[in-house]
Amino acid sequence: QVQLMESGGGLVQSGGSLRLSCTASGRTLDYYALGWYRQAPGKEREGISCFSGHDDNTYYADSVKGRFTISRDGAYNTVYLEMNDLKTEDTAIYSCAYALHCSTVQIGSALLPDYWGQGTQVTVSS
Repeated sequence: QVQLMESGGGLVQSGGSLRLSCTASGRTLDYYALGWYRQAPGKEREGISCFSGHDDNTYYADSVKGRFTISRDGAYNTVYLEMNDLKTEDTAIYSCAYALHCSTVQIGSALLPDYWGQGTQVTVSS
């Protein structure tokens, strides 16, 4: 079993910034991917970003590219999602996810992550 602990959600004004973190613990593989999904009210869940432990490559959905940055602290099995220039449409529940590869997180993937975090609310006000 793998446990994912998230933190960092909250309320921010449009144009502001937030940083989310996700720490994996338990029986993690030597190489794995940690990513972020979000689900806004009335919308489907979408994979928005991922960090690959295999090759340090990253993935961003078009909706967040250029505004969000994912990074990793390998020593602590933690990934961070720095979210800048937040917009009201970024309001959603953000969930961390553990998968073998980032291809699982990419939009259009038919695969699902192996483990999920509990989710953290991000609300962007106008």
